Amino acid sequence: MSCSCTPGFDPNEIKQDVLNKINNHPCYSQEAHQHYARIHVPVAPACNIQCNYCNRKYDCSNESRPGVTSGRLKPMEALKKVLFVGGDIKQLSVVGIAGPGDALANPAKTFETFALMQEYAPDLKLCLSTNGLRLPEYIEEIKKYNVDHVTVTINTVDETGEIGSLIYPWVHWEHKKIRGAEGAKLLLSKQLEGIKLLVENGILVKANSVLIPGVNDQDLPNVAKKLKEMNVFLHNIMPLISAPEFGTKFGLDGVPSATDEQVMAAQDACGMDMTLMRHCRQCRADAVGLIGEDRGDEFTKEVFMDYDLPKLQEIYDLDGRKKAFERIELWRGALSEANQKIKKEQATKSELSSNGITKLVAVTSKGEGVINIHFGSANEFLIYEAGDLGIKFVMHRRVASAYCQGSEGCDGSYPIEEIKESLKDCDLLLTEKIGSCPMGELQSINLICDESYALQPIEKSVFEAVKKYFYENEQTNLQSVCN
Repeated sequence: MSCSCTPGFDPNEIKQDVLNKINNHPCYSQEAHQHYARIHVPVAPACNIQCNYCNRKYDCSNESRPGVTSGRLKPMEALKKVLFVGGDIKQLSVVGIAGPGDALANPAKTFETFALMQEYAPDLKLCLSTNGLRLPEYIEEIKKYNVDHVTVTINTVDETGEIGSLIYPWVHWEHKKIRGAEGAKLLLSKQLEGIKLLVENGILVKANSVLIPGVNDQDLPNVAKKLKEMNVFLHNIMPLISAPEFGTKFGLDGVPSATDEQVMAAQDACGMDMTLMRHCRQCRADAVGLIGEDRGDEFTKEVFMDYDLPKLQEIYDLDGRKKAFERIELWRGALSEANQKIKKEQATKSELSSNGITKLVAVTSKGEGVINIHFGSANEFLIYEAGDLGIKFVMHRRVASAYCQGSEGCDGSYPIEEIKESLKDCDLLLTEKIGSCPMGELQSINLICDESYALQPIEKSVFEAVKKYFYENEQTNLQSVCN
């Protein structure tokens, strides 16, 4: 097993059963997300709270954010889809229920789906996401179906309910809507009670917090401290997505989306107390594939519904999937050795750099832990902070569309301004290949572009490139002064 499979933790300090739980879970392990896929099955349409950042959309294929799906599935339809997808995507390791509403506001559908997965796809890990309102009452069901990863969205720990009242207009409890601060306080009490029960029962908890500028940004460090006290495994700080066309209350009211810089500042403030998940893509309720890609539109009902279960079990091919996992683990071992254990997830600048000055490096990758996609085809960038002593993964940054839309040569006929804005604070770009036109555009923002590390391990390449461009020159200058 690779030594860096657990973000922010020393594997020597974690029990083997926990390492086993996260080793091939793409959300709970930053390294695993380069190799293993997930599927979300949208069997839970109802929700029991109203969030000002949410608009649950159906039949929507052009938005990538939580609460959005192109359709709803019944439990048996979900099983058929999972078996079909698992046969096509052998690295599929996790099935989760993340909406489009709340998994525990739809308990019958949620747990029927998990029962089917246990019977027909026993090699998959089971996950659910919840706002936590009904979490305490379903702990035994969660245990019964071996759901050992639960995500709870908790956006504030303000006990007065004032901050929560700005986020949640109401919560639905015991057949009535409880509004304002009273509803927010009720929600918080159930969230904390539920998290406590999950941890006591050995279930790994990931907490999601939506960073809402001007609303809860100052409270998020308090959230991190509370999560640390409760032994929550991971904290995921998600930027508010609030474009007006998405139809959310915050979007329509003009509350701005959180910027990359605001997310990084929140991570710095919260990372002192909690281990952070930095590779989240805020997946749709029907997401399919590796994190960072969504192949959901390939697997519509028309593709898999005509197959009967025996045929789908044959397609799923448990033995073939087991062999695929073994190949992945061999490759991960080789990558770990090549990367020389240089990644330090929770490191400070002084731990990464001998002079306390670090650089930001953008990388293009489509997975497998290597630099393996052309700049023109990339619509997201992995961002690393690096010095001459080590590196750490910071975040991913997605742009609306890739620079090249298919015309030969990526001749610059497509706008690059959004990419330049996204990478304006970066010092170096490592990519498989880049044309002269986009390279010139990026050089205008003082971004060095290098394609010489194509198909090489990401971490090793970032480390070596930063030393090459920034620290070797520094050492040369130092020697010149000394002479």
